[in-house]
Amino acid sequence: MTDRHEVVIAGRPGRALRAGDGLAGLLAAYHLRTEAEKGAAVAGVDGLPDRYRMEIADPRTAFAGDMVLLALSGDTAVGCLVVTAPAGGRSEVKRLWTAPEFRGTGIASRLVGAALTHAGESGADVVRLSVWDWRTGAIALYERLGFTVTESWDERDRLVCMERAV
Repeated sequence: MTDRHEVVIAGRPGRALRAGDGLAGLLAAYHLRTEAEKGAAVAGVDGLPDRYRMEIADPRTAFAGDMVLLALSGDTAVGCLVVTAPAGGRSEVKRLWTAPEFRGTGIASRLVGAALTHAGESGADVVRLSVWDWRTGAIALYERLGFTVTESWDERDRLVCMERAV
């Protein structure tokens, strides 16, 4: 296996995603963990809400207009992040996930940094995101990277909305 420090961040437009790139597995892990944290643990992908199953089954369609960033260790996808195309001067970061065995190596920070760069180059002035309030490690990471809590644009309880200028 490649040294854990030899991780490359690769940007792939959603419409250019390839089957077998490892993204589906990362998205499945992300959604399964999120549902479990919400107290709605499911046995497998088939138990997830339709919109999440669709992302996993066909990320190329789900993220067609977005940039998907993959952290690759050799040919293995070990992290992901989706950054939306700018709308009204804003892009949104979604689906940040690092494989558990690669956590603590700076991959999440590098993915967010690449997302900020991409958003700025694409014309966004602001990048926003939402995160569940129990994900305190993620909130701390976002704060270290310059994000601040802002008024919520989402009605779901326990969701923290954050943004930062690009």
